[in-house]
Amino acid sequence: MEETIINQARLCGIMDSVPSFSHENHGRQFYRFVLAVERLSGTVDRLNVLTDWELLDAADLCPGEWVAVTGQVRSYNEVTPTGRHLRISVYAEDLDGLCERADNRIELTGVLCKDPVYRRTPLGREICDVMLAVNRPYHRTDYVPCIFWGRTARTVALCSVGDRLHLTGRLQSREYVKTLADGTTTRRTAFEVSAITAETVETPAYEPEMSAL
Repeated sequence: MEETIINQARLCGIMDSVPSFSHENHGRQFYRFVLAVERLSGTVDRLNVLTDWELLDAADLCPGEWVAVTGQVRSYNEVTPTGRHLRISVYAEDLDGLCERADNRIELTGVLCKDPVYRRTPLGREICDVMLAVNRPYHRTDYVPCIFWGRTARTVALCSVGDRLHLTGRLQSREYVKTLADGTTTRRTAFEVSAITAETVETPAYEPEMSAL
């Protein structure tokens, strides 16, 4: 059975940094900038956006302006002196300034590549964390951390590695303090999809390599 790939992101927010060069691939230059997207609660998610230079140049956007981003959630493993870190960004397929209010919508279909981790907060709220492997064409895969809440968390906690989920939600940033091997601490930012809806779907014939992460 042929797989239908679903990986869609729609963000509207304020450009919060000057675009900086990221890398070059097949003669194309890619730049990265931070998009500040405010939640209804007032909390601001600072999300990484990756874009082709030609698209960025054509949009003619400046820091402090509203930006609408349409694209896909992407991941890559960055090797640093402290180890490998999974970096999450939104790859922009379209950029424009035609928005004046915050928006943050993600839709993904992928395969669980690790066992779900179910827990409760000190106040008793149910949470379930999963790592979702989302296929791209040509057998490439993005690995996206996702978090589920309440009744949905209980349902997802019953899933197993290899189960396929379709979800909708929002991409969020979260700061935390990491204790290193030498006992020192450092402040880091984690990115994850906070899911609103989730359902299991039939698994296609091709599945991503579970050991690729």
